[in-house]
Amino acid sequence: MSEQTDDWKLYICRACGLIYDEKEGDPDSGIAPGTRFEDIPDDWECPLCGVGKGDFELFNRPVVAVNEATFSHNTSGEPGVVIIGAGMAGWAMAEALRQQGSQLPITIITACAGDVYHKPELSIAIGRNKNQQQLVKESGAEAAARLSVTLIPHTYVVSLSTQLKSVRTTRGTFPFQYLVIALGANNQVPADIPAESSWRINHIDSWSGLAQSLAPGPQKIAVVGAGMVGCELAENLAFAGHHVSLIYRDATPLFPLLPSIAGERLQSYLSQQGVDCKAGESVLSVTDKGAMNNGTTNKGEIESEIEGERYQLELASGNSIHAHVIVTATGLKADQRLATIAGIHYDNGVVVDPKTLLTSADDIFALGDCISLFGRPCRFISPIVKQAKTIASQIVGDSFVPYLHQTPNIRLKVQSCTLTLQGSPQADCQWQTTVDDENTLAMEQSVGGEIIAQISLQKAS
Repeated sequence: MSEQTDDWKLYICRACGLIYDEKEGDPDSGIAPGTRFEDIPDDWECPLCGVGKGDFELFNRPVVAVNEATFSHNTSGEPGVVIIGAGMAGWAMAEALRQQGSQLPITIITACAGDVYHKPELSIAIGRNKNQQQLVKESGAEAAARLSVTLIPHTYVVSLSTQLKSVRTTRGTFPFQYLVIALGANNQVPADIPAESSWRINHIDSWSGLAQSLAPGPQKIAVVGAGMVGCELAENLAFAGHHVSLIYRDATPLFPLLPSIAGERLQSYLSQQGVDCKAGESVLSVTDKGAMNNGTTNKGEIESEIEGERYQLELASGNSIHAHVIVTATGLKADQRLATIAGIHYDNGVVVDPKTLLTSADDIFALGDCISLFGRPCRFISPIVKQAKTIASQIVGDSFVPYLHQTPNIRLKVQSCTLTLQGSPQADCQWQTTVDDENTLAMEQSVGGEIIAQISLQKAS
């Protein structure tokens, strides 16, 4: 039972920004609500990025008064720093600039409200009975006031001029001395699934819409895609009482990240949690019964049918699946439009120098999900803070902190098992099994006698 007190403390992970709240604890890792941080076992790890307890520090979130000035344009006359995007990367950039003592005006332009939340939590929030208010750590207005940032919410970037050093938006033109692109990446929706028929949960607003649609009670849900988000979401929705079909093209989930033996075991664990795994399947077409009323069918019959399973998914195997709700989790892609308009190099993301994170344009940097390193997208949460510090060190100009990219530990956020992947696996390198028993599977890759990647998959007790 948790201790009754209002003196709960918060601790933030320096690697990925996850906040440990003593009041809430970490039940999925066996840490009960009301557990003081000092009482957490020393071998506890961050549930998102896997770093140790020593990588957390005390976090004090000040209470601020919301000031309408935070929504006004910068009027100092100094161009300062303009950040495009108010996701985790955008706010991390503003934090890093202020932590390094920058007094430059900072303007954040975002298409949303700019609220601060931890995006990796979205795939596991429904099963934990969390709502949007609980997921938002700080409103955009509060964060802007705390960091002395001019926030321009609900605003779209129309064009970017590298020569004039200005950003044209739906709310005017903003000059900049330095520009940071932190646009993130967008969900890719398979061509055979109408975008209007499926939910994507890459943003808290769309997640909230999905959560509201599921509020009436258990429903049939088709989750398309068995990557990290698809697996986490499918199990979490099943845990919440929904009937979930997980549809994916490959023989096993998380392919090619996991070798087949590990993928098969993960598939078994998901199935044991109630997830109906449809391996080796793809969606050929979707029929929306709600759009079939052409005036010849009784309205009451249509409404009754819609209250049942609204969508019919035809699969490549010839089988059909009926669902109330469809969720697509088939990967992300960075938007190329802005880079193309500005003439900035793009290759699976905005191309940046691997040490400076500078784009092909002077004084324009990029970080987070929208960038690519060596032609490969960099879609990891934990490096964002380090990326922001590297960029800030160049803008502030005190001492340069180079960015040294290391593939972070990957940890799947499911309750049926503990799955971690360390290192950088190579597709043409054989996996060797080191432990294989009823509850544990451990595998590794070695090159020249040196271990380059390790997998640990342990069934939950």
